[in-house]
Amino acid sequence: MSTKINYLQQYGLTAQSRWTAYRAFGKRLFDLSVVMPIFLAISPVLLLAAALIKLDSRGPVFFNQERLGRYGKTFLTYKFRTMTDRKREATDEILPGHSEVTRVGHWLRRFKIDEMPQLLNIVNGDMSLVGPRPALPEHINEYNKDGLRRLIERPGLTGLSQVSGNIYLSWPDRWCHDAHYVDRMSFLKDAAIIIKTVAVVLLGEERFLKKPITDSDASVPTTINSKPAVNSHRRAA
Repeated sequence: MSTKINYLQQYGLTAQSRWTAYRAFGKRLFDLSVVMPIFLAISPVLLLAAALIKLDSRGPVFFNQERLGRYGKTFLTYKFRTMTDRKREATDEILPGHSEVTRVGHWLRRFKIDEMPQLLNIVNGDMSLVGPRPALPEHINEYNKDGLRRLIERPGLTGLSQVSGNIYLSWPDRWCHDAHYVDRMSFLKDAAIIIKTVAVVLLGEERFLKKPITDSDASVPTTINSKPAVNSHRRAA
């Protein structure tokens, strides 16, 4: 019995996505063909970021953390350290303006450079360019059906939730966006998310705040006017 079938049966899920060549092998080929040139192109930026981190504050350059991958398997993610080097709860919510984010860390987070080492996770096959962001392992116990569905595909460097408001959405809203992506994944959708990610980096996440997509919603979600949600599951560094 395949890993996918075992996972679906364990959590009482049904396979809502149909087979496509892109889903089966095209997405992986797309990841490798895009990531390798990008990694070579931005390597000077990564080296500069590493040097600035060491000059700005004490502690290691990288922040590594175990995260949930496809079908609930865990793997180690790589990131640049953006906070002061001390022990803290992994579930602490880190919102813009947090007092323990370093000076260099602020800019690394603002332009998503802190997540660029995860290109290595994509090369290793643990992640994809586009997909639900990898969560902490203990969060699987809190997931609703949407949250569990997001683990059917590899986690991504960016995803539908990240271009729809990200930290300004509640967790159930993010899971809903992620489940929608998993069920309707395609090359065109991935390309659109990557293009929109560039706009998010330049303009900020709050400008792209969207309500979650459900089967009963229109194809284009409307904007939420509620205040940003403060959650307890955000990355700690």
